[in-house]
Amino acid sequence: MNVNNRVKSFGLVLAGAVSATVLWHVFGDALAAATNAEHYKQLNLFGDVFDRVRADYVEDPDEIKMTEAAINGMLAALDPHSSYMNAKQFEDMSVQTSGKFGGLGIEVTMENGVVKVVAPIDDTPASKAGIMSNDLIVKIDGTEIQGMTLNEAVDKMRGGVNTPITLTIQRKDQAAFDVKLVREEIKVQSVKSNLEGEDIGYVRISSFSEQTQDGLEKAINSLKAKMGDKVKGYILDLRNDPGGLLDQSISVSDSFLDQGEVVSTRSRHAEDAQRFTATKGDISDHKPLVILINGGSASASEIVAGALQDHKRATLIGTRSFGKGSVQTIIPLGGQGALRLTTARYYTPSGRSIQAKGIDADIVIEQPLPPELIGKNVSTEGEASLKGHLTNESGGDEGGGSSAYVPEDRSKDVQLKAAIDFLHGVKVVSNVKPIDAKPAGTAETKAN
Repeated sequence: MNVNNRVKSFGLVLAGAVSATVLWHVFGDALAAATNAEHYKQLNLFGDVFDRVRADYVEDPDEIKMTEAAINGMLAALDPHSSYMNAKQFEDMSVQTSGKFGGLGIEVTMENGVVKVVAPIDDTPASKAGIMSNDLIVKIDGTEIQGMTLNEAVDKMRGGVNTPITLTIQRKDQAAFDVKLVREEIKVQSVKSNLEGEDIGYVRISSFSEQTQDGLEKAINSLKAKMGDKVKGYILDLRNDPGGLLDQSISVSDSFLDQGEVVSTRSRHAEDAQRFTATKGDISDHKPLVILINGGSASASEIVAGALQDHKRATLIGTRSFGKGSVQTIIPLGGQGALRLTTARYYTPSGRSIQAKGIDADIVIEQPLPPELIGKNVSTEGEASLKGHLTNESGGDEGGGSSAYVPEDRSKDVQLKAAIDFLHGVKVVSNVKPIDAKPAGTAETKAN
C-alpha cells in the first residue's frame, strides 16, 4: 500500500449508465490528442465492442461495471501503482492521508490476482493479528480475491468500526490459514519517540501523512528537553514504513539538512523536471544520525534514506529497501473520482534512481529469526517482483527482496542495538557473511 504521492493516493471508478456515444466523453481527451488513424481505430474498436455487448450479451450487462473494468484494465497495463478512484474512494483516500480512517491498518498491492501485504501499520488490527509483509490475502470473508481489482478488495476490507472480518492468508511454505480481525477506526500516529538510555533519541515514523512533519518536530523537541546536554545522537526508524506523501518526505529530509538537493523528479517531458532543495537549519543540531531501513521501507521513506545517505548526513543500518522509485499524481476528474497515475521517477541527490533496486544499508544487519519463523519467508520481494513494474532506466541488476522482520521485543532487535552501539562509538560490522569468491583458475560451467 499506500505509497509516495505528489498529491495523494488509492483507487477505482464510478460513472452513470453510458452508451457508446456518451462513452466518447469519458475518452474525449484521448480522442482529442490522437494524431493518427491507428489511435482512432483502436477507440472505435472499443466503442464497437461496448455496443455489441450491450446489445447481444446473454443478460442485461452492468454498464457501470463494464466501464470500470475497462478503465482499470487500461491502467493495470501500465504499472502496479496506477489506478482509478470513484468519488467515494477519492474521499476515503483523502481521509487516509490525513492520518485517520476506518479499516484494518494495512498497506497492500496486487500481485498475480491476489492482494499482497507491503506492510501492516503499527498498533492496528493487522499488526496486532500478526499479519506480515509479503503475506498474500487470497480470500476475504470466504470470498476468493481472484478476479477482483485491488480497489474492490480494499473496499471489502473496509467497513464499520467494530465489525468482524476474516482474511485467508497464504504465507510462503505454509498452508493457507484464516485470521479473524475486528475493524477499528485507524488513527495513525505516524511519529512515535522514546529515549534509548539517557543520551539517544529514538524516533519511529510508520507512514508519511499530513501530520508527520509536525509529529517529528514535537518528538525531537521533547527528546532534546529530556536529554539536555547528554545527547549522543538520534535514531530514525523507517523500517516497514510503506511511504505516503512526497511533500512530507521532503520536509523530514530537510529537517536534518542545511543545504543541497533533497530529491528530484523527472517525467517523460524534460520541462516538467523538478528539484527540491533543503533550507538552512538542522532540527537535531547536527548530532549524529542513524536511519534504520529494511525490505518494508518504501517510497517516501526511501526518499528520506537516500537523501540523507547521499549527503553523508546519516548512516543507514538494516537491509535493502523496497525499491519504489516512482511518483504518483492524483488527477481529479470533475466530480467522478480521480486518476492515480504514475507521472515521474524520483532520484536521490547523487542522481540515483532506486526504482526496482532499492537502497542498500551502509551496514547490513539481518535480524535473527525466532524458532517459529525459521525456514519461513519474512522478506519482501521488493518492487522488482511486482508484475509490470517500471524498470530502472540506468540498467544493471534489479534489487531482490530483503528481510522485513522486526521483533516486537526490543531487547531482541539487533538492528536497533547496532544503531545504539554505533552512536556510542562502538564499531559495528555487518553480521552477514560475504559471498565467497571463486577460487583462482576455476570457471563456471553449464550443462547443455
